[in-house]
Amino acid sequence: MKTQEEIYQKIASILEELFEVDPQKITPEANLYQDLDIDSIDAVDLVVELKKVTGKKIQPEDFKAVRSVQDVVIEVQKLISND
Repeated sequence: MKTQEEIYQKIASILEELFEVDPQKITPEANLYQDLDIDSIDAVDLVVELKKVTGKKIQPEDFKAVRSVQDVVIEVQKLISND
């Protein structure tokens, strides 16, 4: 997982598998809370899953400003590029 596209695809598959989000609703601009019905507990589960995938510790404050799928992609890219 190096490119934004690869990261996006991984996040999309996590949203589909873990939260049963309709794949057609998942776009980079989709709001996690309003468009995809992700609640705060789901958001914690998403961070835990991303930690497993990246092998990196994710700071909750890094994800406080995250609203869209693209925001998640950007934060994950920041994490993995800090190697």
